[in-house]
Parts: sequence; C-alpha cells; structure tokens
Amino acid sequence: MNPSTDRSWWGWGADAAQLTPTETAALVDRVAPLLPGHDLTDHQPPDPHALGVPAPRVAPPAALAGLCSTGVVDRLSHARGKAFRDVVRNLHGDVAHVPDLVVRPRTEQDVVDVLDWCTAISLPVVPYGGGSSVVGGVEPRFDGPAVTLDLAALDRVLEVDPVSRAARIQAGAYGPALEDQLRPQGLTLRHFPQSFEFSTLGGWLATRAGGHFATLTTHIDDLTESIRVVSPSGTGESRRLPGSGAGPSPDRMFLGSEGALGVITEAWMRLQRRPEWQRTATIGFGSYDDAVAATRAIAQSGLHPANCRLLDPAEALVNAGTAVDGGVLILAFESADHPVDAWLDRALELVADHRGTVLATRDKATGTTGTDASQAWRSSFIRMPYQRDALARRSMVVETFETACTWDAFPAFHAAVTGAAQRAIDEVCGGQGLVTCRFTHVYPDGPAPYYGVYAGGRWGSTLAQWDEIKAAVSTAIADHGGTITHHHAVGRDHRPWYDAQRPEPFAAALRAAKSALDPGGILNPGVLV
Repeated sequence: MNPSTDRSWWGWGADAAQLTPTETAALVDRVAPLLPGHDLTDHQPPDPHALGVPAPRVAPPAALAGLCSTGVVDRLSHARGKAFRDVVRNLHGDVAHVPDLVVRPRTEQDVVDVLDWCTAISLPVVPYGGGSSVVGGVEPRFDGPAVTLDLAALDRVLEVDPVSRAARIQAGAYGPALEDQLRPQGLTLRHFPQSFEFSTLGGWLATRAGGHFATLTTHIDDLTESIRVVSPSGTGESRRLPGSGAGPSPDRMFLGSEGALGVITEAWMRLQRRPEWQRTATIGFGSYDDAVAATRAIAQSGLHPANCRLLDPAEALVNAGTAVDGGVLILAFESADHPVDAWLDRALELVADHRGTVLATRDKATGTTGTDASQAWRSSFIRMPYQRDALARRSMVVETFETACTWDAFPAFHAAVTGAAQRAIDEVCGGQGLVTCRFTHVYPDGPAPYYGVYAGGRWGSTLAQWDEIKAAVSTAIADHGGTITHHHAVGRDHRPWYDAQRPEPFAAALRAAKSALDPGGILNPGVLV
C-alpha cells in the first residue's frame, strides 16, 4: 500500500483523515480558555493550482522520462516535510524551493541510472521516503534545479528467513504495507514511530528513527542486520551478521546519513514474533520528582518494558485528559513467549517505592480496570499531527522538539530548557502559551524528553515566532549537554547545533566520506555536511 495518493499536499497525513467539524469544534473549545483573547479564525489552505508554481527548469532524458512527474501538486507535495514550519509555509502559499521533477524508480537499476544522469549534469537529488521529515531533510532548500527521488515503488518484502528471523525488505515500503507482508508468517518488525502510516523503511534507516517502544530496541539501528546502498561511486551491501568486530561498521555509516552518502534501496531487518501477552498500567504521582525517580528505577531495573512513557502534569491534562499534580506514567509489558505479569508486578513495586498510585490496569485478554489514561493518550497521540495542523490554521504556534540527556543532568537540563522555551513564548507570543514534556524513551543512563509548545501567535508571523522559540530551546539544549535530536534527524533545521555537537575530527571524516561516495556533491546538498 502506498498512501501517497491520498496525502494532503499542505499538511499531515491523509485528506480523508483530517479533523471532522465535530473534532475541530471540540479542539477549539479546549484551547480557547488556555489562550483568552486569541483570534482562532480558520484560514483555509490555498488552491495549489493557483500558486504560480514555476515551470520545471530541467527535462529528463528519454530513457528516464517515464519515471518522472512534473505535476504541480506532486511537486508541491514533495517540496518539504511535515514540520510546523512546513505546514505554515504551505498555508501561506510559499512555493520557494519546489523540485523540478519527482522521479519514481521502479528498480534498483533505475536508481543507478538516475544518479548517473544527475551526476553528469551536476543536478541535485533529494532522496525521499514518505516525506514525514520535520527537520527540513527532504526540502531542496538551495538555488537552481533539483529532482526528488521518491522510492515508494520499491515497496516489497523480497525474502523472509524464518530460521534467523529476518527479512530482506525494499526501502520504499511504508510501515503498514511492510507489516501486512510479514503478518502471514506471524512476524513483525516491531518498529512503530508516530509517522508509521506515512513513512518508509528507507526513511527510518536514513534518519535513525525511533519507534514507539521505550526501552531495549528503541531505534531502527537495533533492528538492522545489513543495508544495501547505491551511491554515485557504486553499489555496496554489508554482510548479514548478528554481530561483528571487523572494523567500523559499514551499516553505521549509512544509518542516519539522510541521503547525503547514498540511496538506501533495501535492507535485511531483524524480526520478532507477534506478541500474545500484553499488560498495561497507568500510574499517577503527586510529585514530578517522584515520577522521574520511579521512571529511572524502572529504566535501570533490567525489566525492559515495551512502554515507559512519563507525561508531566501539563501533558497529562492536555493530551490524556487526566489531572494530576506530579504526572502520569504509562507502563506496558508484552511478549510473544510468556505471560508478563511478574514483570509488571515488579515494576509496580518499584513505582510504589516512589509513592506512585495505580490508576488503571489493562490486560490484552481480559480488558481494563480503572480509569485508563493510556488509551486516551494513545488516541490523542495518533491524532496529534492533525490537531497541530488545525491549530496552525488558527494562528497558533504548535510544535515539538526532542532530545536526550543523562539522568544526573536531567533536573538542571529540564529547568533550563523549559525556562528558555517559556521565556521565548513570553517574548514573542505575549506570554500566551505553555510547555509540556513527556519521556518517549528511557535508557539506564538517561531519558529522552519530548517537549511540546502551545502558544498563541499572529497570522502571518507564526513561522518567525516559532523560529525564535526553536533557536532559544536549541541553544539551551546544546549549552546544557543534551543532543540536538534523539530521533528526528538533523536535516537542515538542526545543522547549526549538530555542527557544534559533533567532534571536529569526525566532521572531517564525514566530509571525506561524502567526497568519496558522492564526488559531484549531488546527494541532498545541505544536510549533515
């Protein structure tokens, strides 16, 4: 299944899945009391055919013409990702940096041929998976013509090894189609980012995507057995191995390379049996410090919960409808091999040590007891991007940023980041706004905090307002020892802070790798190096 035919050109997801009038009215009713006096007038998306999109500046050779599209909506849909700043620019009819051609290879040889042509005429190529980037990773943000290389036609599970429990999968496979092809074997990749429905395996690999599961195998890195990559300098594939100490890992070079070093065409991925047992608990706290301490205890216990998501009081109220003083911890265990009661029971003992109160439990087989905030939050989580778009149309600044830090640094780090965000909101949005926080992933040595900003903006100025807030929080993250991104990649938006985060000798090595693999510099110029 390729969902691109039903995709919104200007915002998140599918046109048919946008908020209904009832959902929109309920959302506006929730937001209005938080931002008294804010103008919540709706601004409709423009007609894409009335935007004056420039004609293509380049024509493909006859041998490749059948792979190319010059349609206005097609080009606009591939012009940028799905961040708040992308949505706002689309709503304002900004048509800067639109690709001249959208090229859809059907085979790996097509990829080779496209790169050969583009190298010969120094034509930049932006590799494109599902287009769900929120960091400017798929935007041809440079002068001159460019083509977007959309890999969606390379969408099959080519081979399954049930003995080793792995599969060879083409890079253009969207999440649902990938899982549909594995389901008959009773297997799953078990990688479910929020963008799952609208992102691809190749995109996950190229951005080192993080999945929904909070511990153990959190990133796509952990599920990768080998990768096949086409670069202007040639095609290479790493050897299938469960592990190796043979020098620096070739897979690690291309994981997170964002299309700047080569085009990932397929990969062998580690699979798991589909889970049969699942238990979930929702725990409330009277103190945020207690909630953080309980989460750390579980992260360091070796229990490895599938979900260990801590919502601060603001996040719990806004997105789960639960009012608590210290926060809500959503905890889940699952297995394909054995019941998980003992694991959950031990985790709840750790929670009790930190004065947590169980609000609800749920068993996959027997149902729910208590008020289950986890279900309300999950429903909100799936609809969050659509809600963001509806609020962006109503002059609000609604966006997220994520990071990771060590447990010892977290208290000071959290205070600095939330303080910087709130000060920026006060300065550029007149004090109308709030900052929320949740932990998306937790490790024995630290959490991955994911922050949300909800602020009242001014129509025509929300992009500049967000850019000021983003710069302030990014600087606070860098200054206090966090990473500029935990799972959203670098793209073009994070480059200034990424350049400061990475060691300079590594940066020199990365530039050398770019020069060796892409001597013409055509692959996604502006990302990473």
